[in-house]
Amino acid sequence: MDKGRLFVVSGPSGAGKGTICQKLVEDRNIELSVSMTTRAPRSFENHGVNYYFVSKDEFQDTIADDGLLEYAEVYGNYYGTPKNMVLEKLNQGRDVVLEIDIQGAMKVKQAYPKGVFIFILPPSMAELRKRITGRGSETEAAINMRLGETLKEVAYIDKYDYCVVNGELSEAVERVRAIVTAEHSRVSESIRHLIKKYEEEI
Repeated sequence: MDKGRLFVVSGPSGAGKGTICQKLVEDRNIELSVSMTTRAPRSFENHGVNYYFVSKDEFQDTIADDGLLEYAEVYGNYYGTPKNMVLEKLNQGRDVVLEIDIQGAMKVKQAYPKGVFIFILPPSMAELRKRITGRGSETEAAINMRLGETLKEVAYIDKYDYCVVNGELSEAVERVRAIVTAEHSRVSESIRHLIKKYEEEI
């Protein structure tokens, strides 16, 4: 059985990466990895679905047990990716999508360089401000801080394999789906095994 592919999706807060990932996992063979975090859940979020919401002590215990593929501190809260869940799905031949921050993505790139790294950008800073403000969960100071962080985050864009601008959601989703399709068409060990099988059949 061919291993699944790991797709790592990052981008500034408010770029729409979460919505894109949710649309992406509607495809049959793609699963979204559920991250662990110490931040408080938003009103629409559920434990085990959007995140595993844990205390800082629980998070530290998981780090000590080497149970995370990556972890990072973002805006005073910890986020991490449970390792075993991701590796099990990949070994089962399923694609896995990680929606993680840039710090975490760079750690995954070191640990799993075969991953496919996709950066999501907003069409403009004005639109980004509008999206963050629309959440209703951020103070003006927090919004300004996030916008400032965006400029720092885009400096890492050359570390990614692909960039998608999320202006129109449906178009952005189709672009990411096209990336998934293209990656499955790459010449890989599985294709070489198929060619060897052809040779044996002659």
